[in-house]
Amino acid sequence: MSEQKRTEIAALGEFGLIDRLAKKNITVNPSTLKSIGDDAAVIDNGDKMTVVSTDLLVEGIHFDLMYTPLKHLGYKSIVVNLSDIYAMNAQPKQVTVSLALSNRFSVEAVEEIYEGIYAACKAYNVDLVGGDTTSSPRGLVISVTAIGQGERDQLVYRNGAKVGDLVCISGDLGAAYLGLQILEREKRLYLDNPSVQPDLEQQTYLVGKILKPEARKDIIEMLSKNGIKPTAMMDISDGLASELHHICRQSGVGAYIEESGVSIHPDAQMMAINFKLDPITCALSGGEDYELLFTIDPSDIEKLKYLPDIYIAGEIVPKEDGITLHTKGGNIHPISAQGWQHF
Repeated sequence: MSEQKRTEIAALGEFGLIDRLAKKNITVNPSTLKSIGDDAAVIDNGDKMTVVSTDLLVEGIHFDLMYTPLKHLGYKSIVVNLSDIYAMNAQPKQVTVSLALSNRFSVEAVEEIYEGIYAACKAYNVDLVGGDTTSSPRGLVISVTAIGQGERDQLVYRNGAKVGDLVCISGDLGAAYLGLQILEREKRLYLDNPSVQPDLEQQTYLVGKILKPEARKDIIEMLSKNGIKPTAMMDISDGLASELHHICRQSGVGAYIEESGVSIHPDAQMMAINFKLDPITCALSGGEDYELLFTIDPSDIEKLKYLPDIYIAGEIVPKEDGITLHTKGGNIHPISAQGWQHF
């Protein structure tokens, strides 16, 4: 009897695994407009499209309770899901939350998580409508499903970028990654010497970006108000380089990014240098920024160029030109997708 073939999940990575599993996914309902492969699924419910996204947060993989307050964790678990709905150019309306808890968590600890969950629901005007709770043999797992609504002709997917479109980025990048580096450094120092007080170097901005991110509802509303519909869009959770590769792959195009077009907060610039890291590398590959990466038709540039906190960073080019970074020094480097690896 021949031995069954075994492929390690790490050999495929998260997106390779999704692609492999999705090959056998057949949709049979006409109301399923968009299945696996975007920031959210889209379901046709008549007047409005229903947009659905699910995320898992696993202790030891996505968060470390040594430096993540439970209230912040609850808030973040909602926000990262809402970000996917906004990335479809839709508005979140409801969430469900499921928890798997080990016996080290008390009722008061769970209440603290829910304080953060309710604070996020209030801030983004969404309703918590259900979920599940169960025991876990080890640690904490949070699963959130976000449900939103959008107009059929206003939804934006990853596959609509065209040659000549401009590549735009909201906000600044790399700060969350550098906030994480600060927290990891302080954790190591504490484990070596528990009497040492943490020194966050007054880096409220950087630490805040990793512990309490915000979804860019304001950007979606500003684009709508100014009559701009992106041609492709997704949120930046795994890193700009990784997300740009997704849009280019699904749209069948290439792209270039100007280093000078990627906004990096001054605190992030300084902290990158302190850690002997290249700031643009942190911005490209850091992840967890939850900003928006989107492309627009060049005819919309006059509407967009004076809008606050949006940066025109590059352009969509033919697929054969690849995906490249144009540095401030005039060099051109290929951009590889080196963001967060889930496996």
